Amino acid sequence: MLGHAARIYKTIVSGSFIALLTLASIDCKSPGATTTTTITIAGNGTGRVFDGIGAVSAGASSRLLVDYPEPARSQILDYLFKPNYGASLQHLKVEIGGDVNSTDGSEPSHMRSLNDQNFNRGYEWWLMEEARKRNPQIILDSLAWGAPGWIGNGHFYSPDMASYVVKFIQGGKQAHQLDIGYTGVWNETREDNAYVKLLKRALIAHVPSTKLVCCDLYQSEQQWTIVDDLQKDADLKAAVDVVSVHYPRVNGRLTTPEAGKSIGKPLWSSEDQPLTPDGMPNTRDWATGGRVLAQIYNTNYIEGRFTKTETWSPITSYYDILAAPHSGLMYANTPWSGHYDVQSAVWVTAHTTQFAQPGWTYIDSACGYLTGKGSYVTLKSPSSGDYSVIVETIDAKAPQQVKFVTTGNLSSGMVHVWETNAIKNFEHVADLTPRNGSFHIILEPDSLYSLTTTTGQGKGTDVAPAAAPFPFPYAPDFGSSDRGKSPRYFADQNGAFEVQPCVAQKGFCLEQVITRKPIPWGPMPDPYTLLGSTDWTDYSVSVDALLEEAGDVTLLGRIDDGDVFKDDKAPFPSAYVLEVAQDGHWKLMSAKYKASTATLGSGQATVLPKTWHHLELNFKGANIRASIDGAVVAEVQDTTHRSGMAGLGCGWNRSQFAKFVVK
Repeated sequence: MLGHAARIYKTIVSGSFIALLTLASIDCKSPGATTTTTITIAGNGTGRVFDGIGAVSAGASSRLLVDYPEPARSQILDYLFKPNYGASLQHLKVEIGGDVNSTDGSEPSHMRSLNDQNFNRGYEWWLMEEARKRNPQIILDSLAWGAPGWIGNGHFYSPDMASYVVKFIQGGKQAHQLDIGYTGVWNETREDNAYVKLLKRALIAHVPSTKLVCCDLYQSEQQWTIVDDLQKDADLKAAVDVVSVHYPRVNGRLTTPEAGKSIGKPLWSSEDQPLTPDGMPNTRDWATGGRVLAQIYNTNYIEGRFTKTETWSPITSYYDILAAPHSGLMYANTPWSGHYDVQSAVWVTAHTTQFAQPGWTYIDSACGYLTGKGSYVTLKSPSSGDYSVIVETIDAKAPQQVKFVTTGNLSSGMVHVWETNAIKNFEHVADLTPRNGSFHIILEPDSLYSLTTTTGQGKGTDVAPAAAPFPFPYAPDFGSSDRGKSPRYFADQNGAFEVQPCVAQKGFCLEQVITRKPIPWGPMPDPYTLLGSTDWTDYSVSVDALLEEAGDVTLLGRIDDGDVFKDDKAPFPSAYVLEVAQDGHWKLMSAKYKASTATLGSGQATVLPKTWHHLELNFKGANIRASIDGAVVAEVQDTTHRSGMAGLGCGWNRSQFAKFVVK
């Protein structure tokens, strides 16, 4: 910092003790600041009601979090949800699972048939409970990506689906004492207005406190058509409580139409985050993630009048080879080590969530842009007179001075200053004492600030364990896993692989239980589940498999890419695949996205239905060997996949697996 700025933020450091200077307002312009902006904060100023900052746990993005050991798991949850500790999230939206791939895997359904209800499948119930334990005021939300195939006989927009959503909300209350305040229609899929009204009637009849959010569309010319529809259809307008869109930017500019701002409904950016030029999420560091998120939070309101922004996702807790890695505010996808990363995005989020609560009001006249580049929003408490200003100077090239003038019934107390940038992470850097209703501050470029009359903010101090590689060799004991649950570290990519009693032998096995194709949201690979490390090169993977009905089973090795969006027609990930059908026909394949799957070998083996058979793949350099029941059926040379994870799968048929070993 330059000039007076150096003195403004001077700290005295002794050991772990930091003494902050208490400052009066500065009446002269700092020689280090090239521009000055004057901001008047009017106590009687008006604006929209702030609905909070949240995150979306969906697309199997939280899959590995539940497998974390204590105390690391609780530490992660504290950083996400505990007030005045980390991100302090105020809103949590979860996926209503449908046993279908929804980006980085499939999340379990609570109703696999009309008469089936199980409100303990999956991990979203657990995540909502943990969030609510830490923040009893957190707002809960839900949205479907896909649905089981029985819904509407394969038609999503149906009375079955409205009932399915209602049952999810009722199950949250009955089984987990969770009040889910909002629900949506169908993720990033053009809405059917008749269904929207049908769903609203179902909510009013059975869960009247749950409001309807519509319609969560991605960037496209149809993203805002709901606004036109609401203006034309009074019944539709009455049905929709919140208008929501995803990633409402084109070439960096918000796309909110003026009609949307005046429609009389809250506007939410219900899925948002920093994106790379090729459209991929990136929240890993300040340079590519944190600084961009700081701009999003502010400009979403300034330009778009969005009163809530939700990021996908709260945490990157899925394997890196899957679609859209690095989407989370935090990073934690090695549960075997307990390691996690508290990224700058956590502290950028804290700059809003720890300084303003849902129900506070924006002061529109004190929201805008700095002369020397940057943006600011101001929010005030509805009762106490407290106020907070969140200022970012991401695109500024030099320090700049800002003068604040307060009027009306706002607090005249000390203003506390917190800062985050490439060097500082959520640091309390100064306390300013207003003089005659005004104070000044010098702002550094490429930084984020919160100026507030409130107190109680805090920065978590838990430290993560060191990172460690996936355990090798690995042979999971399915009997030690909870029945009806996925074993540790397995990430289902379609269908549902659950621990169940074995067929035709004692003990417990892993069983794929979904036999009817779900209603998809996106790509639909065959059911498979995976685990391990992309660093695995020379190893063998084996499993005992049993076909309970007509279909096939697969064993996968050297999985080097699981991004289903790279090829929405591919039945397998990018890997070597040994497939065995119920008639004994087998194939050894090299699957590669956007390329024809190469058959490296095929033949006929003696495979009896409802009997156990041992499958094995062995990799050593370019040598690939496949075996069935101890007999080598293929040995080939191929270099398409040099390393990768391991997995198993099948068609849309019931199959069981035991004695899975990677060594």
